[in-house]
Amino acid sequence: MFTRKPLIVTHDAHFHPDDVCAVAVIHLLLNGRYRIVRTRDESTIARAHYVLDVGGIYDATQNRFDHHQKGGAGMRENGIPYATFGLVWKAYGAQICGSREIADEIDEKFVASIDAMDNGVEIAKPVYRDTPPYYFADFLFDCNPGWGEKTDFDTCFHNALAVAVKTLSREIQRSRANMEGRKFVERAYQESVDKRIITIDGDYPWRKVLMHHPEPLFIIKPRANSGWDAKAVPTAPQSFENRAQFPREWAGLSDSALASVTGVPDAVFCHNGGFMVIAKSREGALALAKKALEMQS
Repeated sequence: MFTRKPLIVTHDAHFHPDDVCAVAVIHLLLNGRYRIVRTRDESTIARAHYVLDVGGIYDATQNRFDHHQKGGAGMRENGIPYATFGLVWKAYGAQICGSREIADEIDEKFVASIDAMDNGVEIAKPVYRDTPPYYFADFLFDCNPGWGEKTDFDTCFHNALAVAVKTLSREIQRSRANMEGRKFVERAYQESVDKRIITIDGDYPWRKVLMHHPEPLFIIKPRANSGWDAKAVPTAPQSFENRAQFPREWAGLSDSALASVTGVPDAVFCHNGGFMVIAKSREGALALAKKALEMQS
């Protein structure tokens, strides 16, 4: 028997990252099998299977996801209010990801910032007044037709939607891989004798794990092509401040000059910022980290 595809309704005209990304969630939920109408017509809204960012009702049991009604639609524990993207993600994120833990991680990394912007909540302050940060949300805003452009809003919306679907799919894929990779980092920490220096044997996501523990100062890891890194552990996820630094006299040196000052024959390079050194071997990178600790003590 022929069955019509589910109908999604969201508002017409100028679109925002919130409604674009909310539709992207339903796109993934339904594997792309749906119809979409961008309108504020109440009769069309009434017969829709999913109503996003329009209609003035939040009722997840009826797939009505709006946050513009009086009092909004609630907020997260950290105080960031929900917009439609977050409401839809809260309802279906775990189902799409196959894990509530992964869904929560994506909400923290990606969804909440778009909800904050849509609700007019500031979560970051630019350091330079004339150089604001550029976010994924800014790109989606810029997908709207500009002054003098003849492209219609619906065409531009679908172009933005395609990017949002790809981006959200990538975030899910990346978070799944990171979740598995962190297990190897945690195991390396648990098995390490000197927990100030942790060695891992793959390019696993290590920052979140090691910053959770108080002892680690340096991480030893293989490079993508060849050689080994010794890197300082940051004090916070987005911080350039580190728990330890490599000696200032190493900064900017490479090859024989670095090998000479460190006494490590296969030392290759030390970053000017003092947060990373490279050696040709695992043993060399480990020796550089140990020497850095000795010089600090």
